[in-house]
Amino acid sequence: MGQEVTYGGYLRLDQLLAAQEPRTGQHDELLFVILHQTMELWMKQLLHEIAAAQGQVRGGDLVPAYKHLARVSRIQAVMTQAWDILATMTPADYMNFRAALGGSSGFQSAQFRALEYKLGIKDAAHLKHQAEGSPERQMMEAALAAPSLYDDVLVQLAKAGFPLSLRADITQGYTPSQDVEDAWYEVYRDTAKYWALYQLAEKLLDLDDAMLSWRHKHVLTVERVIGRKRGTGGTEGVGYLQSTLTKRAFPEIWSVRTRL
Repeated sequence: MGQEVTYGGYLRLDQLLAAQEPRTGQHDELLFVILHQTMELWMKQLLHEIAAAQGQVRGGDLVPAYKHLARVSRIQAVMTQAWDILATMTPADYMNFRAALGGSSGFQSAQFRALEYKLGIKDAAHLKHQAEGSPERQMMEAALAAPSLYDDVLVQLAKAGFPLSLRADITQGYTPSQDVEDAWYEVYRDTAKYWALYQLAEKLLDLDDAMLSWRHKHVLTVERVIGRKRGTGGTEGVGYLQSTLTKRAFPEIWSVRTRL
Protein backbone atom coordinates (compact mmCIF):
# COMPACT_ATOMS: atom_id res chain seq x y z
CA MET A 1 0.00 0.00 0.00
CA GLY A 2 1.47 3.33 -1.00
CA GLN A 3 2.33 6.09 1.39
CA GLU A 4 -0.64 8.30 2.27
CA VAL A 5 -0.71 11.60 0.44
CA THR A 6 -0.73 14.53 2.85
CA TYR A 7 -1.38 18.23 2.28
CA GLY A 8 2.21 19.17 3.06
CA GLY A 9 3.63 16.29 1.08
CA TYR A 10 1.54 16.93 -2.02
CA LEU A 11 2.51 20.61 -2.04
CA ARG A 12 6.10 19.83 -1.00
CA LEU A 13 5.81 22.47 1.68
CA ASP A 14 9.03 21.40 3.36
CA GLN A 15 10.94 22.52 0.25
CA LEU A 16 8.71 25.49 -0.53
CA LEU A 17 8.88 27.02 2.94
CA ALA A 18 12.61 26.38 3.19
CA ALA A 19 13.26 28.36 0.00
CA GLN A 20 13.21 31.73 1.78
CA GLU A 21 16.73 32.52 2.95
CA PRO A 22 17.09 36.23 3.77
CA ARG A 23 20.71 37.34 3.88
CA THR A 24 20.28 39.80 6.72
CA GLY A 25 18.42 39.92 9.98
CA GLN A 26 16.26 42.79 8.78
CA HIS A 27 12.53 42.20 9.23
CA ASP A 28 11.41 43.42 5.79
CA GLU A 29 13.77 41.29 3.75
CA LEU A 30 11.51 38.24 4.15
CA LEU A 31 8.62 40.17 2.59
CA PHE A 32 10.85 41.19 -0.31
CA VAL A 33 11.89 37.57 -0.91
CA ILE A 34 8.41 36.08 -0.60
CA LEU A 35 6.81 38.67 -2.87
CA HIS A 36 9.30 38.10 -5.67
CA GLN A 37 9.19 34.32 -5.30
CA THR A 38 5.40 34.50 -5.49
CA MET A 39 5.64 36.61 -8.65
CA GLU A 40 7.86 33.94 -10.21
CA LEU A 41 5.37 31.20 -9.28
CA TRP A 42 2.54 33.14 -10.90
CA MET A 43 4.68 33.74 -13.99
CA LYS A 44 5.21 29.99 -14.23
CA GLN A 45 1.43 29.60 -14.32
CA LEU A 46 1.08 32.40 -16.88
CA LEU A 47 3.52 30.63 -19.20
CA HIS A 48 1.57 27.39 -18.69
CA GLU A 49 -1.75 29.05 -19.58
CA ILE A 50 -0.39 30.90 -22.60
CA ALA A 51 1.15 27.70 -23.95
CA ALA A 52 -2.27 26.03 -23.68
CA ALA A 53 -3.97 28.98 -25.37
CA GLN A 54 -1.43 28.94 -28.19
CA GLY A 55 -2.03 25.25 -28.79
CA GLN A 56 -5.76 25.82 -29.14
CA VAL A 57 -5.41 28.90 -31.32
CA ARG A 58 -3.04 27.05 -33.64
CA GLY A 59 -5.63 24.32 -33.97
CA GLY A 60 -8.31 26.85 -34.82
CA ASP A 61 -10.14 26.25 -31.52
CA LEU A 62 -10.49 29.90 -30.58
CA VAL A 63 -13.35 29.65 -28.07
CA PRO A 64 -11.62 27.17 -25.70
CA ALA A 65 -8.59 29.49 -25.66
CA TYR A 66 -10.69 32.22 -24.02
CA LYS A 67 -10.63 30.41 -20.67
CA HIS A 68 -6.84 30.32 -20.56
CA LEU A 69 -6.52 33.95 -21.58
CA ALA A 70 -9.12 35.03 -19.04
CA ARG A 71 -7.19 33.16 -16.35
CA VAL A 72 -4.01 34.95 -17.41
CA SER A 73 -5.70 38.32 -16.92
CA ARG A 74 -7.00 37.30 -13.47
CA ILE A 75 -3.54 36.20 -12.39
CA GLN A 76 -2.07 39.45 -13.67
CA ALA A 77 -4.57 41.36 -11.54
CA VAL A 78 -3.42 39.48 -8.43
CA MET A 79 0.20 40.21 -9.32
CA THR A 80 -0.59 43.90 -9.70
CA GLN A 81 -2.27 44.03 -6.30
CA ALA A 82 0.80 42.41 -4.76
CA TRP A 83 2.78 45.62 -5.33
CA ASP A 84 0.55 47.26 -2.69
CA ILE A 85 1.98 44.84 -0.14
CA LEU A 86 5.54 45.73 -1.07
CA ALA A 87 4.63 49.42 -0.88
CA THR A 88 4.15 49.03 2.89
CA MET A 89 7.95 48.87 3.03
CA THR A 90 9.46 52.33 3.43
CA PRO A 91 12.73 53.55 1.87
CA ALA A 92 14.38 53.23 5.29
CA ASP A 93 13.19 49.61 5.58
CA TYR A 94 14.56 48.74 2.14
CA MET A 95 17.91 50.42 2.62
CA ASN A 96 18.46 48.23 5.70
CA PHE A 97 19.03 45.21 3.43
CA ARG A 98 19.47 46.54 -0.11
CA ALA A 99 23.25 46.01 -0.09
CA ALA A 100 22.66 42.28 0.43
CA LEU A 101 21.02 42.06 -3.01
CA GLY A 102 24.33 42.77 -4.73
CA GLY A 103 23.86 43.00 -8.49
CA SER A 104 20.69 40.90 -8.56
CA SER A 105 17.67 42.50 -10.16
CA GLY A 106 14.20 41.65 -11.42
CA PHE A 107 15.62 42.76 -14.77
CA GLN A 108 17.26 39.31 -14.82
CA SER A 109 14.01 37.35 -14.49
CA ALA A 110 14.18 34.71 -17.22
CA GLN A 111 10.50 33.83 -16.85
CA PHE A 112 9.40 37.42 -17.30
CA ARG A 113 11.47 37.74 -20.48
CA ALA A 114 10.07 34.43 -21.76
CA LEU A 115 6.59 35.78 -21.03
CA GLU A 116 7.34 38.93 -23.03
CA TYR A 117 8.69 36.82 -25.89
CA LYS A 118 5.56 34.65 -25.91
CA LEU A 119 3.46 37.80 -26.18
CA GLY A 120 5.59 39.06 -29.09
CA ILE A 121 7.66 41.65 -27.19
CA LYS A 122 10.99 40.21 -28.30
CA ASP A 123 14.42 41.66 -27.57
CA ALA A 124 17.34 39.24 -27.88
CA ALA A 125 19.53 41.61 -25.85
CA HIS A 126 17.98 40.21 -22.67
CA LEU A 127 19.64 36.84 -23.33
CA LYS A 128 22.96 38.24 -22.10
CA HIS A 129 21.67 38.21 -18.53
CA GLN A 130 21.60 34.39 -18.51
CA ALA A 131 24.62 32.10 -18.72
CA GLU A 132 25.00 30.29 -22.05
CA GLY A 133 23.69 26.76 -21.82
CA SER A 134 21.78 27.42 -18.60
CA PRO A 135 18.16 26.22 -18.33
CA GLU A 136 17.06 29.86 -18.05
CA ARG A 137 18.88 30.81 -21.25
CA GLN A 138 17.48 27.78 -23.08
CA MET A 139 13.93 28.65 -22.00
CA MET A 140 14.33 32.19 -23.27
CA GLU A 141 15.94 31.10 -26.54
CA ALA A 142 13.08 28.68 -27.19
CA ALA A 143 10.49 31.41 -26.57
CA LEU A 144 12.42 33.83 -28.77
CA ALA A 145 12.61 31.37 -31.67
CA ALA A 146 8.98 30.24 -31.47
CA PRO A 147 5.89 32.02 -32.82
CA SER A 148 4.33 34.36 -30.29
CA LEU A 149 0.69 34.20 -29.24
CA TYR A 150 0.00 37.11 -31.58
CA ASP A 151 1.77 35.33 -34.47
CA ASP A 152 -0.59 32.40 -33.96
CA VAL A 153 -3.61 34.71 -33.84
CA LEU A 154 -2.59 36.44 -37.07
CA VAL A 155 -2.37 33.07 -38.81
CA GLN A 156 -6.02 32.54 -37.86
CA LEU A 157 -6.89 35.98 -39.22
CA ALA A 158 -5.25 35.03 -42.51
CA LYS A 159 -7.15 31.70 -42.58
CA ALA A 160 -10.37 33.67 -42.10
CA GLY A 161 -9.69 35.28 -45.47
CA PHE A 162 -7.98 38.52 -44.58
CA PRO A 163 -5.08 39.42 -46.93
CA LEU A 164 -2.19 39.52 -44.47
CA SER A 165 1.52 39.33 -45.18
CA LEU A 166 2.72 37.22 -42.25
CA ARG A 167 6.16 38.18 -41.05
CA ALA A 168 9.07 35.91 -41.93
CA ASP A 169 11.36 36.58 -38.96
CA ILE A 170 9.49 35.74 -35.77
CA THR A 171 12.58 36.24 -33.60
CA GLN A 172 12.26 40.00 -33.89
CA GLY A 173 9.93 42.31 -31.98
CA TYR A 174 6.57 42.77 -33.64
CA THR A 175 6.06 45.83 -35.86
CA PRO A 176 2.48 47.08 -36.34
CA SER A 177 0.99 46.54 -39.79
CA GLN A 178 -1.72 48.42 -41.64
CA ASP A 179 -2.97 45.15 -43.10
CA VAL A 180 -3.46 43.74 -39.62
CA GLU A 181 -5.27 46.86 -38.41
CA ASP A 182 -7.52 46.69 -41.48
CA ALA A 183 -8.36 43.07 -40.67
CA TRP A 184 -9.29 43.91 -37.08
CA TYR A 185 -11.34 46.83 -38.38
CA GLU A 186 -13.46 44.43 -40.41
CA VAL A 187 -13.78 42.08 -37.44
CA TYR A 188 -15.05 44.89 -35.21
CA ARG A 189 -17.40 46.21 -37.91
CA ASP A 190 -19.10 42.83 -38.28
CA THR A 191 -18.89 41.15 -34.90
CA ALA A 192 -21.66 38.68 -35.71
CA LYS A 193 -19.76 37.30 -38.71
CA TYR A 194 -16.41 37.20 -36.92
CA TRP A 195 -17.65 36.55 -33.38
CA ALA A 196 -14.87 34.13 -32.40
CA LEU A 197 -12.13 36.47 -33.62
CA TYR A 198 -13.86 39.46 -32.04
CA GLN A 199 -14.03 37.80 -28.64
CA LEU A 200 -10.45 36.61 -28.99
CA ALA A 201 -9.34 40.18 -29.67
CA GLU A 202 -11.08 41.38 -26.52
CA LYS A 203 -9.39 38.66 -24.45
CA LEU A 204 -6.03 39.70 -25.88
CA LEU A 205 -6.72 43.31 -25.01
CA ASP A 206 -7.64 42.30 -21.46
CA LEU A 207 -4.27 40.59 -21.20
CA ASP A 208 -2.35 43.57 -22.61
CA ASP A 209 -4.28 45.97 -20.39
CA ALA A 210 -3.44 43.87 -17.33
CA MET A 211 0.24 43.77 -18.28
CA LEU A 212 0.33 47.55 -18.59
CA SER A 213 -1.40 47.92 -15.23
CA TRP A 214 1.21 45.62 -13.67
CA ARG A 215 4.03 47.65 -15.22
CA HIS A 216 2.50 50.94 -14.08
CA LYS A 217 2.05 49.75 -10.50
CA HIS A 218 5.59 48.41 -10.55
CA VAL A 219 6.89 51.85 -11.53
CA LEU A 220 4.95 53.56 -8.76
CA THR A 221 6.08 51.05 -6.15
CA VAL A 222 9.75 51.31 -7.13
CA GLU A 223 9.60 55.11 -7.10
CA ARG A 224 7.88 55.03 -3.72
CA VAL A 225 10.54 52.76 -2.21
CA ILE A 226 13.79 53.93 -3.86
CA GLY A 227 12.87 57.13 -5.68
CA ARG A 228 14.90 57.55 -8.86
CA LYS A 229 18.05 55.77 -7.72
CA ARG A 230 19.65 53.31 -10.12
CA GLY A 231 18.42 49.75 -9.76
CA THR A 232 20.47 47.06 -8.04
CA GLY A 233 21.28 45.49 -11.41
CA GLY A 234 22.65 48.79 -12.73
CA THR A 235 19.53 49.72 -14.68
CA GLU A 236 18.10 53.24 -14.67
CA GLY A 237 15.46 52.11 -12.21
CA VAL A 238 12.26 54.13 -12.54
CA GLY A 239 13.46 55.71 -15.79
CA TYR A 240 13.80 52.32 -17.47
CA LEU A 241 10.51 51.03 -16.07
CA GLN A 242 8.65 54.11 -17.33
CA SER A 243 9.96 53.43 -20.84
CA THR A 244 8.23 50.03 -20.79
CA LEU A 245 4.80 51.61 -20.35
CA THR A 246 4.58 52.28 -24.09
CA LYS A 247 4.93 48.61 -25.01
CA ARG A 248 1.89 46.95 -26.57
CA ALA A 249 1.78 43.24 -27.33
CA PHE A 250 -1.21 43.58 -29.67
CA PRO A 251 -0.86 47.12 -31.05
CA GLU A 252 -3.45 47.03 -33.82
CA ILE A 253 -6.20 45.97 -31.44
CA TRP A 254 -5.50 49.23 -29.64
CA SER A 255 -5.07 51.45 -32.70
CA VAL A 256 -8.18 50.15 -34.50
CA ARG A 257 -10.31 51.71 -31.78
CA THR A 258 -9.52 55.16 -33.12
CA ARG A 259 -11.05 54.18 -36.48
CA LEU A 260 -14.28 52.66 -35.19
